[in-house]
Amino acid sequence: MPRRTRIPAELGERFTCAHARELGVTRSRLRGRDLAAPFRGVRTARELPSRYPSDPRAARTELLLRARDLATALRPDEFFSHETAAVIWSAPLPARSDLGVLHVSVHEGSVRRMAGVRGHRLDRRLTTVCTKNGLRVTSPASTWAALGAWSVADLTALGDHICRVWREGVGRPSPGRPPLATPEQMRRALDAGQRRGAARLRQSLSLTRLDSWSPRETGSRLILLAAGLPEPSLNRDVFDGQGAFLGCVDMVYEQQRIALEYQGRQHADTYAHDVERLARLRAAGWIVIEITADLYARPEELAARVRAALTSRGRLG
Repeated sequence: MPRRTRIPAELGERFTCAHARELGVTRSRLRGRDLAAPFRGVRTARELPSRYPSDPRAARTELLLRARDLATALRPDEFFSHETAAVIWSAPLPARSDLGVLHVSVHEGSVRRMAGVRGHRLDRRLTTVCTKNGLRVTSPASTWAALGAWSVADLTALGDHICRVWREGVGRPSPGRPPLATPEQMRRALDAGQRRGAARLRQSLSLTRLDSWSPRETGSRLILLAAGLPEPSLNRDVFDGQGAFLGCVDMVYEQQRIALEYQGRQHADTYAHDVERLARLRAAGWIVIEITADLYARPEELAARVRAALTSRGRLG
């Protein structure tokens, strides 16, 4: 059996066929079984999945790998945008987003047309482009402003992610880390010109907050506001009367000592920590409402429980 010719190390894990040919790699070698072709004219040494992952986290990871594959072949005027940009910025997406497609944009010139890619032409006046982890991508504010087709709830979750302020606090991660963008930067991106879904974008901007840590926290808050309930404070450090730290609470009505906690999927050690934290709050006289996925799916019941708690503490007549 003939010995396989080595691929030049300088090509790295992924490369264009054109670059490989410049270094003397033959066309037949580029068809070798040890190389995958994620896109026309691109080769990679990594093994491609037989089908796109169904698990959302795995799908996001695969999308980022495919974006890096494609980036080797992008022209200098091309950049990632829309849902692909949101993933690059580690932002939440609507539940039914198609992660099998990469969104690639240009300001002018030809739009990329190839399998697995959706091309766009974006007005230069409306779009700021930067680099994130080596990938050319629309800025966080421009990414949000280009997604006006999303629902207000999904846009607000994206805005909360982009504008999150990483504050000092007990055990909080990355204190002092700057937000991806400020509400003012998002407002300027929205006002730069005509936008699809401008009314939804404007409404979501009015609902965007600086202290929401997850899309389900955002969604829970929007459920309460839609039911006409007061807006809770977000991710507050709570202390007892002697100044002892009780815990950081997702949503809180501090004067009424009502805590709302979203309970997502948890590892055993995280679950044990949360059980003890919520027990401390209850022992200190707090009403704790745990928002499970089942309760989240029944917004009327969620609002009713919070309304009853507020009424019991005299906040609502």
